[in-house]
Amino acid sequence: GGLRRAMAASCYLGWDFSTQQLKVIAIDEQLRVIYEDYVHFDKDLPEFKTQGGVYIHSDRLTVTSPVLMWVKALDMILEKMKSSGFNFSQVRALSGAGQQHGSVYWKKGSIRILKNASSELPLHQSLKDCFSVSNSPIWMDSSAASQCSALEKAVGGAQHLASITGSRAYERFTGNQIAKIYSQNPEVYMKTERISLVSSFAASLFLGSYAPIDYSDGSGMNLLQIWEKVWSVSCLDACAPGLDEKLGFPVPSHSVLGPISPYYSQRYGFSPDCKIVAFTGDNPASLAGMRLQEGDIAISLGTSDTLFLWIQEPTPALEGHILCNPVDSRTYMALLCFKNGSLMRERIRDDCASGSWDEFSKALSSTAAGNNGNLGFYFDVMEITPEAVGIHRFNRDNQKVVSGFPKEVEIRALIEGQFMAKRIHAEKLGYKVSKYDEKA
Repeated sequence: GGLRRAMAASCYLGWDFSTQQLKVIAIDEQLRVIYEDYVHFDKDLPEFKTQGGVYIHSDRLTVTSPVLMWVKALDMILEKMKSSGFNFSQVRALSGAGQQHGSVYWKKGSIRILKNASSELPLHQSLKDCFSVSNSPIWMDSSAASQCSALEKAVGGAQHLASITGSRAYERFTGNQIAKIYSQNPEVYMKTERISLVSSFAASLFLGSYAPIDYSDGSGMNLLQIWEKVWSVSCLDACAPGLDEKLGFPVPSHSVLGPISPYYSQRYGFSPDCKIVAFTGDNPASLAGMRLQEGDIAISLGTSDTLFLWIQEPTPALEGHILCNPVDSRTYMALLCFKNGSLMRERIRDDCASGSWDEFSKALSSTAAGNNGNLGFYFDVMEITPEAVGIHRFNRDNQKVVSGFPKEVEIRALIEGQFMAKRIHAEKLGYKVSKYDEKA
């Protein structure tokens, strides 16, 4: 009976190293949530003086986060779990997600410190001198414009770069951030023995050695050949010398990397057999967590709308991103971002439905699908996909409508326009919209 009970009590931890907080969730074998906790960086670690978990530098373009804040947050959340009586010995495996694109720079000699960290000390004390860059560039950074043009030029243009790596050059993508550090501080770069993504950095803390970058999060670097799953030599060379040694070999996102570091067994009572599964980026983790399958589309309606989908045969374009699929390394996921999301919907709600979602919904259902051929494109701010701004209305004869639509026509035109745009751009990236059986 004892053994059966022990088996039944197995649980699994999921970590989320996001921009503003570190979150942990424990689930049992039935995927029921049995524990949740978080550390909020600004509030719980005020000594780092971040705002929204980040530092926005005086140029307004450079955005970083202190890497030791992430380590200290992990110490803090594990201590919270321990004092709440959480039973670490039941954890069979753990994995996690990190904000995409951010990078961590390990100083030469750090691997030994990481491997031999004393369980008497919180981890951040052991690692305090391990990073050659103390403030990590993150996804909000847009200071790498010259590195982006250099990279695109080096490989024969933006479309060619997208065909190799799944995306044209983006300022937040890690390769361009590494290139910027190399060009501004070559000596700091030379002192670096390993460069991690936020996800592989977090996995390294648990593994007690450098965790490899996984294919999915690795696809957000402008460095990985998404077809062959190896680093592109021409992209690496365009960014910085000797970069492949500093990145290690990429691995499938569901790889078991090894057992947990003895530090955690000694300090918190984890079982030495607890497995560390590769961590990945937050967007790939959403695809996995929502259990998307081939042909599925997920749409996150937020300040920006994000569309992500499981895709068999992608055609990388200048818009959107193709990443390796975290659940099935032979397939892909596409990611599209639309800036004019909720704020645009809220403005039309305020203008046409006296600020009420109920009225907005009534107006929407009072009009027929297809809106009698009236359609509109609504961009308050410069849209990413496509690059366009302003409000453009057309009637069924394809004439530009200057005077504006009646309120209920306006509301349907907005919603249909936003969803049509999502479909059109998804199809451009290779998504096949299934034709439903007429009889069904």
